[in-house]
Parts: sequence; structure tokens; C-alpha cells
Amino acid sequence: MSVLASKSTFYTTYKTLGLLYLFFIVGLFLDSFYMVKITENAQFYANSLMILIFIITFLKVNNRLKEQMLSAVLIGFAGEYLFSILMGMYTYRLGNVPHYIPFGHAFVYIAVLCFSKAASIKIHHQFLERFFTIFIFIYASVFLIFKNDVFGFVMTIATLLILRNKPKARLFYLTMYISVAVLEIVGTTYQCWWWPTTAWDVIPFLPSHNPPSGISFFYFLLDLGTLWLYKQRHKSAWKRMKSIRNIRLQSLNIITKKIGNLA
Repeated sequence: MSVLASKSTFYTTYKTLGLLYLFFIVGLFLDSFYMVKITENAQFYANSLMILIFIITFLKVNNRLKEQMLSAVLIGFAGEYLFSILMGMYTYRLGNVPHYIPFGHAFVYIAVLCFSKAASIKIHHQFLERFFTIFIFIYASVFLIFKNDVFGFVMTIATLLILRNKPKARLFYLTMYISVAVLEIVGTTYQCWWWPTTAWDVIPFLPSHNPPSGISFFYFLLDLGTLWLYKQRHKSAWKRMKSIRNIRLQSLNIITKKIGNLA
């Protein structure tokens, strides 16, 4: 059964976010402080598992998603070296950029994309958007109040304000926020990486928790970059898709007006 065409909300959620979050728990455990006590090759095992999962997922998706996955890996490598190695925004356990991280970015991107675009989920998008927004605000507020996470709260508010004018992408980015929050909590709990006590460890008026609540704000750069690369390689197809979407939207508006007039 295709995830995108499935009529079961439970099936869709399990096959996308359910498996994604399960992989967070199992995959990151291989690079955790628990495994370090057992073996010196903990990161090697985590890298191997992630690359295997990446290949399996890559072989199952269509050509468009394949291209986006590869773009996400490339942007992920660049972003990780920029933010972690050069800027010191966060630090991995061995002071490097583990190979499983950029490939993991692509895995997260595809799982969240398939969830938000699935037919069984889009039917409930308005409810999910409201629920996720409330949950995210409460989550960031709890971190602000009890963890003094000013940095995370600022990024969360910035994210929610930006999404007010992004109705088509809102569910995707709200889901991404929550998925990244789960990823960060698992990763920092396992001590695979950690965040400094202030933003970039250089901005004292932006104290941060480990992890900061709204760090998915920076994941949006990955998402936007992946989409931009795809658009650049397929300009004509992208324009054609936008034209079809506009025609459908105009037709829907006309039908809605006619129904309103009849009423």
C-alpha cells in the first residue's frame, strides 16, 4: 500500500513518523555513551546503519524524491560543517561530523514530506496545524520557563510567525519542528552531541538549553535549499505544475462562488 495514497491515518503515521522516531531511538543509540562503554567503533556502527537505511529508502521512492534526498545529503554536509565545525553552534561527541548526520537529514526530510503530503493526513490538515501549533508553543514555553531556553523560544516564535503566511507548507514545517525536537532530545540524551549554554556560545543575552527548543528553524534552510535545487534542475516542469495548481485553485474558487450565490 502506498503511503501517499493510503486512507488510513494510523498506517500513514506509522510508516512515516513512527518508523522515523523509532530509528532515532535505535540508530542514535549506536553512537551513544552507552555504546562507547562497550566498543570504540560506536560511530562506525551508527554510520553503517544510517547508510543502509538511506539506500533502502532511496530505492523505494520515486525519481523526484530520489533527487531531493541526494540534494538534502549535499546540503546537509555543507550545513553541518558550517554550523558545527566553523561556527561552533553545537558539538558532536568526537568533535567531527558523523557521516550518519547528513544522510539522516535526508531521511528526516523524506519521512516528514511523505507524512504531510499523504492523502489521509491532508484531509485533517487544519486540525493538525492548530494542534501542532498549540503543542509547539506550549513545548517552547515550558523550555523557556523551566530551562531558561530563550534562544529556543525566540526561534520558535520566529518560526510560527513565518508560517502564518505559508499555508501550503505549514503542515510540513510544523511536523518538521516536532520531528527535530524528538531527534534533538534523543541525540542529546544519548550524548551524541550537545549545545552550549548560550546561542553559538557567544551571545550571552540568548541563553540556551541542551537542546534548544526551536532549533528546527535552521532545518528550514535544508528544506528550502533542497527545494531550490530541484526547482533549478526542473524549471519547466515546476512552472507547469504551478500553472496546473493555479488553474485548479481558480476553478475551485469559481465553484465556491456559484454555490454561495445559489445559497
